Amino acid sequence: MSAVNITLQPRPLTDASVDHAIQAIVSGTSTAETCNTDLASGPWDFDIRPGYGPGSSMGDVIPTGSPRQGELPREYRDASEAELAERIRTAKAILGDRVVVLGHFYQREEVVVHADYVGDSFQLANAALEHPHAGAIVFCGVHFMAETADLLSRPEQSVILPNLAAGCSMADMADIDQVEECWEQLGEVYGDMDSPDADGLVPVIPVTYMNSSAAIKGFVGRHGGIVCTSSNARTVLEWAFERGRRVLFFPDQHLGRNTAKAMGVPLEQMPMWNPRRPLGGSDAASLADARVILWHGFCSVHRRFTVDQIEKARAEHPGVRVIVHPECPMEVVDAADEAGSTDYIRKAIEAATEPTTFAIGTEVNLVQRLAAQHPQHEIFCLDPVVCPCSTMYRIHPGYLAWVLEGLVAGEVRNRITVPQDVADPARLALERMLAAKPPAAPAAAWENAS
Repeated sequence: MSAVNITLQPRPLTDASVDHAIQAIVSGTSTAETCNTDLASGPWDFDIRPGYGPGSSMGDVIPTGSPRQGELPREYRDASEAELAERIRTAKAILGDRVVVLGHFYQREEVVVHADYVGDSFQLANAALEHPHAGAIVFCGVHFMAETADLLSRPEQSVILPNLAAGCSMADMADIDQVEECWEQLGEVYGDMDSPDADGLVPVIPVTYMNSSAAIKGFVGRHGGIVCTSSNARTVLEWAFERGRRVLFFPDQHLGRNTAKAMGVPLEQMPMWNPRRPLGGSDAASLADARVILWHGFCSVHRRFTVDQIEKARAEHPGVRVIVHPECPMEVVDAADEAGSTDYIRKAIEAATEPTTFAIGTEVNLVQRLAAQHPQHEIFCLDPVVCPCSTMYRIHPGYLAWVLEGLVAGEVRNRITVPQDVADPARLALERMLAAKPPAAPAAAWENAS
């Protein structure tokens, strides 16, 4: 029998737009499922209502007094996707170097295509530093990210959040009053929180995730603490353990637990602090033995991922490589092959030299974009239900066009400013993080034996 040449058909290209996928679901041209068909509407339909809006955080309780977005003019609400894209390009061309647009990995594709830089929250804040002469920094992300950019930018620069309703439910799970009350209660258990013991260690070092308000970062800075990202959480915890007997980690319990567990801290030495209960729902004995006190907070995007989803992916795709974000629950991280930050996930896919099947546990906008960028691989989100981050999805091209055209007209809209009394200690906490250097190897992730 003679040999037969077989031509492999290229994998169909993936549309990077999650909005297009949702529109197809709602119109009935796709059999996929979304967690809320309201996602097909413009976010301006929800800006006047309390709540985080449709998407992964729609069941979370939003704090009273959270920022609301004023009404977007009708010309932006009624414009087509192509019209808005042209208006954004035109405004950016007119503004030139006077503006820099930053886009988070989790932003919708229709916004990311206009970004001068795309990255995670800290990468983007650092990108802003590279443009000290830009009069305006338009941060397409969520509120705490814009605050961080304001902390690190020059005083004369304006940091703009296109939609003020783009908050973060996880960041909101630790407010400054709750954290101050927690600190007072811990002081009743541990004594003077500023007095080192015989080993030179203070009772507690506060560590806050980047995904927190400027007020929380300021609290940490005032109390000898430090900020971390999902990429450097281990390095930061090592820094904290060199200075304190234990760590108070907030607002995300899962990043704290997964990182400390990988460092060898037993689970029984990681009590949870629920701010709605006396002593956080724990007791003095448990707190005395604690190494890491975990705040009762979480990311609603990453809480959607389950072990069952991983098992299903393995059954349907033999040899699949499962990578999840460390904000996922511990059981999910343990069941995955690897866990790492959004940037780690991106780099892992870029580094794969052979066609590979990836099941990814992070926000669907990033996953779908990676699938479109790397058609040689099969890349899919572990959660089959299309459910983007509620608050990231509040940034729409209509709002981006509105703030950019405002700048063209000489008007700064939606400026985010951190008060000086908060900004100074918050910067100190960020500077401590920058000074805490990670090892040369990529400690941004850990691999699980499987």
